[in-house]
Amino acid sequence: MRKNLYFIIILCSLTSCYTYQVKKPADPAANDKQSKKNTAMANNTANPMKNAAAESQNPQPMPAPVNVQEKLAAGKNVKIDVDGRSYKVIVDKWESDSLVAHPVHNPKKILKFHKNQINGEKIAEKRFSQPIADIITVVAYAAIGVGIYLLVR
Repeated sequence: MRKNLYFIIILCSLTSCYTYQVKKPADPAANDKQSKKNTAMANNTANPMKNAAAESQNPQPMPAPVNVQEKLAAGKNVKIDVDGRSYKVIVDKWESDSLVAHPVHNPKKILKFHKNQINGEKIAEKRFSQPIADIITVVAYAAIGVGIYLLVR
């Protein structure tokens, strides 16, 4: 039983509440389309075939191209995808069209990537994850409860 308890304590201490998450841009075109759809449904409830035909004729807006230089500002801790390989880096600066960065745990090593090599859709920022923090808290409280129970028994 003690081995399991030690294993849980070690596992909780090694778990981080920070994860790399891809930021999803807010799409104002989708909000406009949703509000137009709701008003059209309210105004045109008697003729559903006409409403469906009108929606199919509206072209789908293309997603705006991702500006890599705006997403990767100096000092950010990010996970980027470059030519199929994934790197966890801290951005140092931009030199014209090249990103100068260093790996997260190795500040002496310098990496340079051209902005065309970086996949802009897979740029993930390091953020605090509340669900993971809640899980760790519950597990810690349960371990404390089990420890108290074993001491009292």
